[in-house]
Amino acid sequence: MIDINPFDPQTVVLLGALNPVTILVAFLLGRKADQWQKIPVAAFAGAFAGFLLYWLAATVGVLKVHALGGEAGMLLVGCAVGLIWALVGYKVFPAAR
Repeated sequence: MIDINPFDPQTVVLLGALNPVTILVAFLLGRKADQWQKIPVAAFAGAFAGFLLYWLAATVGVLKVHALGGEAGMLLVGCAVGLIWALVGYKVFPAAR
């Protein structure tokens, strides 16, 4: 079991930036986007999916979390990282449009 300290800004940024679900969902949705306007939606969807993974892991007991205190910050960092990965998927590896 992993122990997470209550409000540590470095932990909040790392959880938001290195979440594999955020990266994967944003990349795949960015790749499937047929208009650039869908990139922010892909970024938010990736961040939200990553946050759901974090919440599920904390609920099941994989992560020992009492109250992180930076959940909104984690979602914002996830959106920023998701935006980058969605743009990479959209520009570099586009699906057949």
